[in-house]
This record gives sequence, C-alpha cells and structure tokens, in this order.
Amino acid sequence: MDLALTQARTAAAAGEVPVGCVIVHAGNVIAQTGNRTLADHDPTAHAEMLAIRNAAAALGNERLIDCDLYVTLEPCTMCAAAISFARIRRLYYGAADPKAGAVENGVRYFSAPTCLHRPQIYGGIAEIEAAELLQSFFRARRG
Repeated sequence: MDLALTQARTAAAAGEVPVGCVIVHAGNVIAQTGNRTLADHDPTAHAEMLAIRNAAAALGNERLIDCDLYVTLEPCTMCAAAISFARIRRLYYGAADPKAGAVENGVRYFSAPTCLHRPQIYGGIAEIEAAELLQSFFRARRG
C-alpha cells in the first residue's frame, strides 16, 4: 500500500484526485499508477483502470487470476466491474468512499448476484493516511 500511496501523492502533485493503485503478481509489482483523468482527458483513467490495463499488457493476458490489487480509495462501480472482469484475486483498499464507492458502499458490486467474480476483499489498509491525502487535496481546492 505504500507504493499506492506514493502514486496517489504523485497524482495530487499533478492536480489529479489523489488515488494510487499497484498490482502485484507472484510477489512482483507489475503495474503502478495514479489517477490521470485530467492529463489523459479520459473519464475512465482511474488508477485502477490504468493499472489493470498495464498489468494485462505485462502478463499478456486479460485475466489477472493470480494478481492482487492495492488501491488507496474504495473502487467505484466502473473499477469494481473491471476488477471482477480481470479476475483479480485479492482487493486491498485504503479509505472508504461513501459517495462513489461500490464495495462496501453504494451498489456493493461484489455482492450483486450478477457479479461474475468476487475477489477476496480487505478494506481499511492505511485508511487514515489515504483519507488524509484526499481530504487535504479537496480542502486546498476549496481554498
């Protein structure tokens, strides 16, 4: 999660919402990135989406069966669906997202009967630090 927090800080420094993501396979980091929605002019350029794309390219496979995903914020519905479609083994996330989260909040994507794959889920990892990054980012934007 430390690497994901580093990616979140890098995203914040670029003016992006500070969310970072890392994907690990067989003990090795195969993808790490932060949000890039503004830089890429792409509403789907969430940290998780970018990391999943990079990990799939690194492994040469759209299925990330033996991979673990670490992200600083509870995934939204789009990212939860991508995590399911990629067959991520374990999801570790930092801060809960009561407004847009889709794991323990909102639609609770992985609890839906239509969800094809449910990763093992571990929330609250480095939650205080992840939440503070987000809070300080938005506090500074409100001025």
